[in-house]
Amino acid sequence: MDVVLPPSGFGDGAAGAVPGGRWGSSGSGRADGGALRPTGGRGDDGAPRFDQPVAPGGYLWWYVDAVSDDGRHALTIIAFVGSVFSPYYAWARERDPATPAGDHCAINVALYGAGGRRWTMTERSAAHVRRDHHEFNVGPSRLQWDGASLVIDIDEIGMPLPRRVCGRVRVWPRALASFATALDPAGLHRWGPIAPAARIEVELDKPGTRWAGEAYLDSNEGDEPIDRPFALWDWSRTALPDGGAAVLYDVRMKQGSDRIIAQRFAADGSAEPFEAPQRQRLPSAALWRIPRHMRSEPASPARVLKTLEDTPFYARSLVESGLFGQRVHSVHETLSIPRLVAPSTRLMLPFRMPRVR
Repeated sequence: MDVVLPPSGFGDGAAGAVPGGRWGSSGSGRADGGALRPTGGRGDDGAPRFDQPVAPGGYLWWYVDAVSDDGRHALTIIAFVGSVFSPYYAWARERDPATPAGDHCAINVALYGAGGRRWTMTERSAAHVRRDHHEFNVGPSRLQWDGASLVIDIDEIGMPLPRRVCGRVRVWPRALASFATALDPAGLHRWGPIAPAARIEVELDKPGTRWAGEAYLDSNEGDEPIDRPFALWDWSRTALPDGGAAVLYDVRMKQGSDRIIAQRFAADGSAEPFEAPQRQRLPSAALWRIPRHMRSEPASPARVLKTLEDTPFYARSLVESGLFGQRVHSVHETLSIPRLVAPSTRLMLPFRMPRVR
Protein backbone atom coordinates (compact mmCIF):
# COMPACT_ATOMS: atom_id res chain seq x y z
CA MET A 1 0.00 0.00 0.00
CA ASP A 2 1.26 3.45 -0.90
CA VAL A 3 0.03 5.09 2.28
CA VAL A 4 -1.42 4.02 5.60
CA LEU A 5 -4.60 5.86 6.46
CA PRO A 6 -4.14 7.91 9.67
CA PRO A 7 -6.92 8.46 12.22
CA SER A 8 -9.33 10.91 10.65
CA GLY A 9 -10.06 13.04 13.67
CA PHE A 10 -13.65 13.33 12.45
CA GLY A 11 -16.35 13.17 15.08
CA ASP A 12 -19.44 11.07 14.58
CA GLY A 13 -22.13 13.22 13.00
CA ALA A 14 -25.85 13.09 13.52
CA ALA A 15 -27.76 10.55 11.48
CA GLY A 16 -29.07 11.84 8.16
CA ALA A 17 -28.75 11.80 4.42
CA VAL A 18 -25.40 11.96 2.69
CA PRO A 19 -24.72 15.69 1.94
CA GLY A 20 -25.89 16.81 -1.49
CA GLY A 21 -28.03 13.72 -2.03
CA ARG A 22 -25.05 11.62 -3.09
CA TRP A 23 -24.99 7.86 -2.83
CA GLY A 24 -21.32 7.77 -1.97
CA SER A 25 -18.87 9.65 0.21
CA SER A 26 -18.31 13.37 -0.18
CA GLY A 27 -15.15 14.64 -1.82
CA SER A 28 -13.62 14.55 -5.25
CA GLY A 29 -12.81 10.84 -5.39
CA ARG A 30 -15.13 7.96 -6.24
CA ALA A 31 -16.56 5.85 -3.43
CA ASP A 32 -16.32 2.52 -5.26
CA GLY A 33 -12.62 1.83 -5.04
CA GLY A 34 -9.40 2.97 -6.58
CA ALA A 35 -5.77 3.47 -5.64
CA LEU A 36 -5.13 5.08 -2.29
CA ARG A 37 -3.22 8.35 -2.42
CA PRO A 38 -1.50 10.59 0.14
CA THR A 39 -3.77 13.14 1.75
CA GLY A 40 -3.32 16.14 3.99
CA GLY A 41 0.11 16.91 2.56
CA ARG A 42 1.69 14.10 4.59
CA GLY A 43 2.92 10.57 4.09
CA ASP A 44 2.22 7.34 5.94
CA ASP A 45 4.55 8.32 8.79
CA GLY A 46 2.90 11.73 9.27
CA ALA A 47 5.84 13.63 7.77
CA PRO A 48 5.32 16.19 5.00
CA ARG A 49 4.86 14.66 1.57
CA PHE A 50 4.87 16.91 -1.49
CA ASP A 51 3.69 14.78 -4.44
CA GLN A 52 0.00 14.60 -3.53
CA PRO A 53 -2.41 15.08 -6.45
CA VAL A 54 -4.52 18.24 -6.26
CA ALA A 55 -7.88 18.52 -8.01
CA PRO A 56 -8.29 21.12 -10.79
CA GLY A 57 -9.45 24.32 -9.15
CA GLY A 58 -8.38 22.95 -5.75
CA TYR A 59 -5.44 23.70 -3.52
CA LEU A 60 -2.91 22.30 -1.09
CA TRP A 61 -0.65 24.30 1.17
CA TRP A 62 1.92 23.78 3.91
CA TYR A 63 2.05 26.49 6.56
CA VAL A 64 4.77 27.39 9.06
CA ASP A 65 4.69 30.11 11.68
CA ALA A 66 7.18 30.91 14.41
CA VAL A 67 8.07 33.45 17.07
CA SER A 68 11.64 33.84 18.36
CA ASP A 69 12.51 32.98 21.94
CA ASP A 70 13.25 36.62 22.72
CA GLY A 71 10.01 37.83 21.11
CA ARG A 72 11.83 40.16 18.70
CA HIS A 73 11.20 38.17 15.51
CA ALA A 74 8.35 36.30 13.84
CA LEU A 75 7.73 34.68 10.48
CA THR A 76 5.22 32.79 8.40
CA ILE A 77 5.95 30.66 5.34
CA ILE A 78 3.20 29.18 3.15
CA ALA A 79 3.98 26.91 0.20
CA PHE A 80 1.02 26.68 -2.21
CA VAL A 81 0.00 24.23 -4.89
CA GLY A 82 -2.93 26.16 -6.33
CA SER A 83 -2.47 29.53 -4.64
CA VAL A 84 -5.83 30.34 -3.04
CA PHE A 85 -5.04 34.06 -2.87
CA SER A 86 -3.87 34.29 -6.49
CA PRO A 87 -5.85 36.55 -8.85
CA TYR A 88 -4.21 34.72 -11.77
CA TYR A 89 -5.59 31.37 -10.55
CA ALA A 90 -9.04 32.91 -10.07
CA TRP A 91 -9.06 34.43 -13.57
CA ALA A 92 -7.80 31.15 -15.08
CA ARG A 93 -10.62 29.19 -13.35
CA GLU A 94 -13.17 31.61 -14.77
CA ARG A 95 -11.90 30.79 -18.26
CA ASP A 96 -11.51 27.05 -17.61
CA PRO A 97 -12.74 25.32 -14.43
CA ALA A 98 -10.31 22.48 -15.14
CA THR A 99 -7.29 24.75 -14.62
CA PRO A 100 -4.58 22.63 -12.98
CA ALA A 101 -3.55 23.74 -9.51
CA GLY A 102 0.08 22.91 -10.30
CA ASP A 103 0.25 25.80 -12.75
CA HIS A 104 -0.24 28.29 -9.90
CA CYS A 105 2.37 27.64 -7.19
CA ALA A 106 4.02 30.06 -4.82
CA ILE A 107 6.07 30.27 -1.64
CA ASN A 108 4.94 33.14 0.55
CA VAL A 109 7.50 34.38 3.08
CA ALA A 110 6.67 37.05 5.66
CA LEU A 111 9.29 38.27 8.12
CA TYR A 112 8.54 40.58 11.05
CA GLY A 113 10.44 42.36 13.78
CA ALA A 114 14.06 43.24 14.36
CA GLY A 115 16.12 43.48 11.19
CA GLY A 116 13.27 44.77 9.07
CA ARG A 117 10.10 43.49 7.50
CA ARG A 118 10.06 41.43 4.31
CA TRP A 119 7.18 39.97 2.30
CA THR A 120 7.46 37.79 -0.82
CA MET A 121 4.96 35.85 -2.90
CA THR A 122 5.98 35.25 -6.49
CA GLU A 123 3.68 32.84 -8.29
CA ARG A 124 5.21 30.45 -10.81
CA SER A 125 3.80 28.25 -13.54
CA ALA A 126 4.31 24.49 -13.84
CA ALA A 127 7.42 25.11 -15.95
CA HIS A 128 9.19 26.31 -12.79
CA VAL A 129 7.79 23.72 -10.35
CA ARG A 130 8.95 20.25 -9.38
CA ARG A 131 7.37 18.02 -6.74
CA ASP A 132 8.28 14.58 -5.50
CA HIS A 133 7.80 12.62 -2.28
CA HIS A 134 10.31 14.57 -0.21
CA GLU A 135 10.81 17.82 -2.10
CA PHE A 136 8.84 20.79 -3.45
CA ASN A 137 10.73 23.22 -5.71
CA VAL A 138 9.15 26.51 -6.76
CA GLY A 139 11.60 28.49 -8.87
CA PRO A 140 14.81 29.00 -6.87
CA SER A 141 13.20 28.14 -3.52
CA ARG A 142 12.63 24.69 -2.05
CA LEU A 143 11.01 22.73 0.76
CA GLN A 144 12.62 19.39 1.64
CA TRP A 145 11.88 16.80 4.32
CA ASP A 146 15.23 15.28 5.32
CA GLY A 147 13.78 12.59 7.57
CA ALA A 148 13.99 14.60 10.78
CA SER A 149 13.26 18.22 9.87
CA LEU A 150 11.64 20.40 7.23
CA VAL A 151 14.35 22.36 5.44
CA ILE A 152 13.20 25.49 3.60
CA ASP A 153 15.71 27.15 1.27
CA ILE A 154 14.51 30.60 0.28
CA ASP A 155 15.67 32.76 -2.64
CA GLU A 156 12.95 35.28 -3.38
CA ILE A 157 12.47 38.95 -4.18
CA GLY A 158 10.24 40.91 -1.84
CA MET A 159 7.25 42.96 -2.92
CA PRO A 160 6.21 45.74 -3.25
CA LEU A 161 9.76 46.82 -2.38
CA PRO A 162 12.14 44.60 -4.42
CA ARG A 163 14.35 43.45 -1.55
CA ARG A 164 15.87 39.99 -1.59
CA VAL A 165 15.05 37.29 0.94
CA CYS A 166 17.67 34.55 0.92
CA GLY A 167 18.71 31.86 3.37
CA ARG A 168 17.59 28.72 5.18
CA VAL A 169 14.87 27.89 7.70
CA ARG A 170 14.73 24.54 9.46
CA VAL A 171 11.70 23.26 11.40
CA TRP A 172 12.25 20.46 13.95
CA PRO A 173 9.00 18.78 15.03
CA ARG A 174 8.76 17.64 18.62
CA ALA A 175 6.45 14.96 17.24
CA LEU A 176 4.33 14.33 14.16
CA ALA A 177 0.55 14.44 14.48
CA SER A 178 -2.03 12.40 12.56
CA PHE A 179 -5.13 14.44 13.39
CA ALA A 180 -7.14 15.80 10.44
CA THR A 181 -10.66 17.13 10.12
CA ALA A 182 -13.05 18.66 7.61
CA LEU A 183 -13.70 22.39 7.63
CA ASP A 184 -16.99 22.17 5.71
CA PRO A 185 -20.00 19.81 5.91
CA ALA A 186 -19.20 18.12 2.60
CA GLY A 187 -15.61 17.34 3.57
CA LEU A 188 -14.18 19.10 0.52
CA HIS A 189 -11.87 21.27 2.62
CA ARG A 190 -9.61 19.72 5.24
CA TRP A 191 -7.02 20.80 7.78
CA GLY A 192 -4.55 19.02 10.00
CA PRO A 193 -1.36 19.87 11.88
CA ILE A 194 1.81 18.05 10.91
CA ALA A 195 3.91 19.37 13.79
CA PRO A 196 1.70 21.32 16.21
CA ALA A 197 4.72 21.98 18.43
CA ALA A 198 8.19 22.41 16.95
CA ARG A 199 11.45 24.31 17.16
CA ILE A 200 12.74 26.52 14.38
CA GLU A 201 16.19 27.70 13.32
CA VAL A 202 16.33 30.74 11.02
CA GLU A 203 19.54 31.64 9.17
CA LEU A 204 18.98 34.32 6.56
CA ASP A 205 21.71 36.13 4.65
CA LYS A 206 19.27 38.73 3.33
CA PRO A 207 18.17 40.28 5.56
CA GLY A 208 21.01 39.21 7.83
CA THR A 209 19.30 37.55 10.76
CA ARG A 210 19.78 34.48 12.95
CA TRP A 211 17.32 33.29 15.56
CA ALA A 212 15.52 30.29 17.07
CA GLY A 213 12.10 29.87 18.60
CA GLU A 214 8.83 28.01 18.91
CA ALA A 215 7.16 26.95 15.65
CA TYR A 216 4.13 25.24 14.17
CA LEU A 217 3.57 23.32 10.91
CA ASP A 218 0.27 22.29 9.33
CA SER A 219 -1.44 21.69 6.00
CA ASN A 220 -4.73 22.62 4.34
CA GLU A 221 -6.24 21.07 1.24
CA GLY A 222 -9.37 21.54 -0.82
CA ASP A 223 -11.04 19.91 -3.78
CA GLU A 224 -12.67 23.18 -4.91
CA PRO A 225 -11.93 26.93 -4.64
CA ILE A 226 -11.79 28.19 -1.09
CA ASP A 227 -14.41 30.89 -1.69
CA ARG A 228 -17.29 28.47 -2.35
CA PRO A 229 -18.32 27.41 1.19
CA PHE A 230 -16.67 29.92 3.53
CA ALA A 231 -17.49 33.46 4.57
CA LEU A 232 -14.85 34.16 7.22
CA TRP A 233 -12.63 32.39 9.67
CA ASP A 234 -10.54 33.21 12.71
CA TRP A 235 -7.71 30.80 13.42
CA SER A 236 -5.14 30.70 16.18
CA ARG A 237 -2.42 28.44 17.50
CA THR A 238 -0.98 28.65 20.96
CA ALA A 239 2.29 27.20 22.26
CA LEU A 240 1.57 25.78 25.71
CA PRO A 241 3.96 25.67 28.69
CA ASP A 242 3.90 21.84 28.76
CA GLY A 243 5.47 21.65 25.28
CA GLY A 244 2.19 21.07 23.48
CA ALA A 245 -0.09 23.38 21.51
CA ALA A 246 -3.72 24.36 21.16
CA VAL A 247 -5.50 25.29 17.95
CA LEU A 248 -8.81 27.10 17.58
CA TYR A 249 -10.50 27.17 14.15
CA ASP A 250 -13.62 29.36 14.16
CA VAL A 251 -15.20 28.98 10.71
CA ARG A 252 -18.24 30.89 9.50
CA MET A 253 -19.96 29.34 6.52
CA LYS A 254 -21.87 31.07 3.73
CA GLN A 255 -24.72 28.69 4.48
CA GLY A 256 -25.43 26.49 7.47
CA SER A 257 -23.96 26.33 10.94
CA ASP A 258 -20.57 27.61 11.98
CA ARG A 259 -17.76 25.07 12.43
CA ILE A 260 -15.76 25.33 15.65
CA ILE A 261 -12.64 23.19 16.00
CA ALA A 262 -10.80 23.24 19.33
CA GLN A 263 -7.95 20.74 19.70
CA ARG A 264 -5.19 20.42 22.26
CA PHE A 265 -2.03 18.63 21.13
CA ALA A 266 0.40 17.04 23.56
CA ALA A 267 4.15 17.16 23.03
CA ASP A 268 3.95 13.62 21.58
CA GLY A 269 1.50 14.77 18.86
CA SER A 270 -1.60 13.16 20.32
CA ALA A 271 -4.79 15.23 20.17
CA GLU A 272 -7.87 15.72 22.29
CA PRO A 273 -10.77 18.14 21.83
CA PHE A 274 -11.63 20.81 24.37
CA GLU A 275 -14.57 23.11 24.91
CA ALA A 276 -13.94 26.32 22.95
CA PRO A 277 -14.34 29.47 25.08
CA GLN A 278 -16.71 32.24 24.12
CA ARG A 279 -16.06 34.24 20.98
CA GLN A 280 -14.81 37.73 21.79
CA ARG A 281 -14.60 40.65 19.39
CA LEU A 282 -11.16 42.17 18.97
CA PRO A 283 -10.47 45.67 17.61
CA SER A 284 -10.67 45.71 13.82
CA ALA A 285 -7.35 45.94 12.00
CA ALA A 286 -6.44 49.63 11.84
CA LEU A 287 -5.89 50.13 8.11
CA TRP A 288 -8.32 47.84 6.26
CA ARG A 289 -10.75 47.35 9.15
CA ILE A 290 -10.86 43.56 8.97
CA PRO A 291 -13.11 42.38 11.83
CA ARG A 292 -11.24 40.06 14.20
CA HIS A 293 -12.49 37.65 16.88
CA MET A 294 -10.75 35.44 19.40
CA ARG A 295 -12.14 32.77 21.72
CA SER A 296 -11.02 33.48 25.26
CA GLU A 297 -12.15 32.56 28.74
CA PRO A 298 -14.58 35.21 30.06
CA ALA A 299 -12.48 35.97 33.14
CA SER A 300 -9.43 36.61 30.98
CA PRO A 301 -10.36 38.75 27.93
CA ALA A 302 -8.22 38.65 24.80
CA ARG A 303 -6.18 41.58 23.57
CA VAL A 304 -4.11 42.24 20.48
CA LEU A 305 -0.41 42.52 21.28
CA LYS A 306 0.68 43.37 17.75
CA THR A 307 -0.80 43.39 14.26
CA LEU A 308 1.70 41.80 11.89
CA GLU A 309 -0.35 41.99 8.67
CA ASP A 310 -3.17 44.39 7.86
CA THR A 311 -4.35 43.70 4.30
CA PRO A 312 -7.62 44.12 2.37
CA PHE A 313 -8.70 40.52 3.06
CA TYR A 314 -6.75 39.13 6.02
CA ALA A 315 -5.09 40.18 9.24
CA ARG A 316 -2.33 38.38 11.12
CA SER A 317 -1.75 39.25 14.76
CA LEU A 318 -0.09 38.27 18.01
CA VAL A 319 -2.82 37.94 20.64
CA GLU A 320 -2.88 37.38 24.39
CA SER A 321 -5.89 35.50 25.78
CA GLY A 322 -7.15 33.17 28.49
CA LEU A 323 -7.02 29.42 27.88
CA PHE A 324 -6.93 26.48 30.33
CA GLY A 325 -6.97 28.92 33.23
CA GLN A 326 -3.80 30.75 32.20
CA ARG A 327 -2.74 33.72 30.09
CA VAL A 328 -1.30 32.54 26.78
CA HIS A 329 0.12 34.10 23.62
CA SER A 330 -1.10 33.03 20.20
CA VAL A 331 -0.49 33.59 16.51
CA HIS A 332 -3.90 34.63 15.15
CA GLU A 333 -5.26 35.07 11.62
CA THR A 334 -8.53 36.35 10.23
CA LEU A 335 -9.52 35.67 6.61
CA SER A 336 -12.46 37.47 4.98
CA ILE A 337 -13.58 35.63 1.83
CA PRO A 338 -15.87 38.43 0.52
CA ARG A 339 -12.91 40.79 0.72
CA LEU A 340 -10.65 38.27 -1.03
CA VAL A 341 -12.93 37.80 -4.04
CA ALA A 342 -13.83 41.49 -4.42
CA PRO A 343 -12.80 42.75 -7.89
CA SER A 344 -10.93 45.67 -6.33
CA THR A 345 -8.80 43.30 -4.25
CA ARG A 346 -7.94 41.10 -7.21
CA LEU A 347 -6.85 44.15 -9.20
CA MET A 348 -4.53 45.23 -6.36
CA LEU A 349 -2.95 41.84 -5.69
CA PRO A 350 -0.63 41.65 -8.74
CA PHE A 351 1.38 44.51 -7.21
CA ARG A 352 2.15 42.20 -4.24
CA MET A 353 2.02 38.86 -6.09
CA PRO A 354 3.87 38.92 -9.41
CA ARG A 355 3.70 35.86 -11.68
CA VAL A 356 6.48 34.13 -13.62
CA ARG A 357 5.19 32.10 -16.56
